[in-house]
Amino acid sequence: MAGPAPSQRYLSTRGGSYGFSFEEAVLKGLASDGGLFIPEAIPTLPEDWASRWSKLRFQDLAYEVLSLYISPSEIPADDLKVLIERSYSTFRHPDIAPVVPLVPEENLHVLELFHGPTFAFKDVALQFVGNLFEYFLARRNAQQARNGGKRHALTVIGATSGDTGSAAIYGLRGKKDVSVFILHPRGKVSPIQEAQMTTVLDGNVHNLAVEGTFDDCQDIVKALFSHPEMSKTHNLAAVNSINWARILAQIIYYFSSYFALANELPQGETPKIRFVVPTGNFGDILAGYFAKRMGLPIDKLVIATNENDILDRFIKSGRYEKHPVAAEEGAGGIVADGAKAHPAGVKETLAPAMDILVSSNFERLLWYLALECISGEAQSTAESSQEKKATAGKTVLQWMDSLKSVGTTVVPDSVLESARRDFVSERVSDEQTVATIKHIYTTPPSAPYVLDPHSAIGVAAAKRLIEKAKVAGETDVTFVSLSTAHPSKFNHAVDLALKEESGYDFDTVVRPKEFIGLEQKEKRVTVIERPDAELVRAAVEEMLAAEGKV
Repeated sequence: MAGPAPSQRYLSTRGGSYGFSFEEAVLKGLASDGGLFIPEAIPTLPEDWASRWSKLRFQDLAYEVLSLYISPSEIPADDLKVLIERSYSTFRHPDIAPVVPLVPEENLHVLELFHGPTFAFKDVALQFVGNLFEYFLARRNAQQARNGGKRHALTVIGATSGDTGSAAIYGLRGKKDVSVFILHPRGKVSPIQEAQMTTVLDGNVHNLAVEGTFDDCQDIVKALFSHPEMSKTHNLAAVNSINWARILAQIIYYFSSYFALANELPQGETPKIRFVVPTGNFGDILAGYFAKRMGLPIDKLVIATNENDILDRFIKSGRYEKHPVAAEEGAGGIVADGAKAHPAGVKETLAPAMDILVSSNFERLLWYLALECISGEAQSTAESSQEKKATAGKTVLQWMDSLKSVGTTVVPDSVLESARRDFVSERVSDEQTVATIKHIYTTPPSAPYVLDPHSAIGVAAAKRLIEKAKVAGETDVTFVSLSTAHPSKFNHAVDLALKEESGYDFDTVVRPKEFIGLEQKEKRVTVIERPDAELVRAAVEEMLAAEGKV
């Protein structure tokens, strides 16, 4: 039976940090060299995984997957099971992440990931992360109490384009010894997303509305984590998908959805699945990449972007750049779908959670691609030499330095070929997003299913690929499009698509009872007048002092 080494360790994508435990990787969030934590080796599945796991509940499947990455010496099996049960007890659907047929004759399904407390896919990970933080802190502080030491506290700092913030807040509100600071771009999240965050009045929760973009917020968070005094004094921890535990928890639903489909087939048959993922920061689809590398038989992972299309342009050209180079429409495959080059900055779209200029988690994929190029191996094994891993880290650091200094980096053809082995991409415009919401709502057999704009981007990409599969004669492909948020969180886009439809009313058709009156509740938020890390640091220091934690 194959599996991970008992002492699974973690390293940085930039080559400067090695040998971290799972606990250290989770609590630190970001490596001191600015890189992201990844496992030193991706575990392989047990030989009997397909039969032994096929009928498991989501929670039991979560235990099997997570225990391949978390040594029992760090979290004993019984403790891990308790953490998992607690994390998913807050979900409204018994299957946690159900697979729903959308267009059965086209083998198109949606994986509904919005049944958690904040109605977004990020609950799947952040309910677990919040409980992990609490578990590790309780254990550390019990040790401190025995030794007469000072209590250990965490200062959690995160950036959000909408859903991460509320999911993090709901996962951490009221947690002892945890203070949480969430930065969001002022006026650039939906009203219901803002209300979900700012109406939580627990004393350990702080919302900072930054005059800027999500990328500005994300850059500030990275700057604070790189600030030596700040990190040392306040024990900073991350809840963005830069935190490895976020990616790890999201691996689970690739397995659960696979079994949901495989169990419908005759015994011994394996579904040919292409997962279509609306993608901004690359964390959700990266979890699928890890599942595939572990041995889950995923045919392809489809990157579905909005008009902020850095990832689509990379897959088509090998250029990872903040903006397209000046070129005629479609020249060299750099500009997708006939779109013209973007002006400087992020374009605001109907899918704000995907309005991201640079996808942070893509660095993790680049590390594995660099290692594969260096090693000539598709799998990074425990036997991969430290020298090769260090070289991969140096390569990634060079790529990231180039992206930061000149706004672009170009990978070798071999790296691009490796990426294309697992990924394809599609770019979806606002107009196509609206059209997809309307089509799915009004056209049998899916009617009257309501998609949020992010999920609509995934479905639009899936519909294109279904047509391509028909032309290619591929009739055995099943498409699973990840539905990442409840449509009630994005009433502007949904109304834009459906307001003229007979019988449609947002409040009666879409809005859940949990959201009624939420926007009128008391709010608490601090405005940061410009995207400046020092301004944010001063605000954090002041609020921690008010909590008595300085």
